[in-house]
Amino acid sequence: MLTRQLSCLTLFMVLTSSVMATDTPAYGERLEGFNYSWPVKNFTLTSQNQSLEMAYLDVKPKLEKSNGRTVVLMHGKNFCAGTWDRTIRVLSDSGYRVIAPDQIGFCKSSKPEHYQYTFQQLANNTHALLNELGIDRVTIIGHSTGGMLATRYSLMWPQQVEKLVMVNPIGLEDWKALGVPHITVDQWYQRELKTNADKIRQYEKNTYYAGEWKPEYERWVTMLAGLNNGQGKKHVAWNSALIYDMIYTQPVIYEFSDLKMPVLLIIGTKDNTAIGKDLAPPEIRKQLGNYAVLGKETSRRIPRATLVEFNDMGHAPQMQNPEQFHETLLKELKVH
Repeated sequence: MLTRQLSCLTLFMVLTSSVMATDTPAYGERLEGFNYSWPVKNFTLTSQNQSLEMAYLDVKPKLEKSNGRTVVLMHGKNFCAGTWDRTIRVLSDSGYRVIAPDQIGFCKSSKPEHYQYTFQQLANNTHALLNELGIDRVTIIGHSTGGMLATRYSLMWPQQVEKLVMVNPIGLEDWKALGVPHITVDQWYQRELKTNADKIRQYEKNTYYAGEWKPEYERWVTMLAGLNNGQGKKHVAWNSALIYDMIYTQPVIYEFSDLKMPVLLIIGTKDNTAIGKDLAPPEIRKQLGNYAVLGKETSRRIPRATLVEFNDMGHAPQMQNPEQFHETLLKELKVH
């Protein structure tokens, strides 16, 4: 009788484990198993004494006669080239060629064992890709961490950037100077190993979508949770930790005044993103990530800035209300 009970218990545990495994996806270290809406290409480059592959999307304009302009999309920390899905479609339908890379360390690109992450390095990688594709004049759209990278790229190659668009960029304040304590890469790594779908979903609901949740957002939770749940999750977490350290230690706020090209700043004012906010003392924490204030302050720092605010949106307006966002974006892109 005891043997039978143990057998039933074992069967129950196996079935339960199977259900849990089904509920939690497990993608490859380079997001194998999760598909984007367009074919993914790979650019091989030598960087920091190693051969790496940078995945990217190259989507041609759908109109019979293109407008001759190219847009480069720079994703955020918890985003990928694929999360620009709706934006790519809209831009392509409007006559733009769209290049959307996965930066090294992210998504479908290489996850190096060792890499000195700097925004200069990521900008150089992207510049090398554009050179390979024969592209020398672009509009850059950077979201979240991609806004910091887009700023760095525009400072390094101002002659190549005809317009810079930043969508809820982070780095509009210097968290370290404001009192967010530093933690080591090893501590970031331990935090990243604990990433799961529930934590991702709750964070995105509160920050990206201003407390709202729609079924279509679940796809991006699955993407990120699956990437952090596969056999290569330690490599994913380690690169993520290095990238968090880069974001924390390399502010761009002090150089906004050096941007010479027209800059469009799109801000969902309900955003409250701030790296390391949970590490800060309560009295400091409540002052961080106030995008209703940060957007205005940043627009005053940039010589040729145009500020557009969405007062009912959070960190990802292009995903929360794509119709309103893209209508605004296309209108502003026509203004040189």
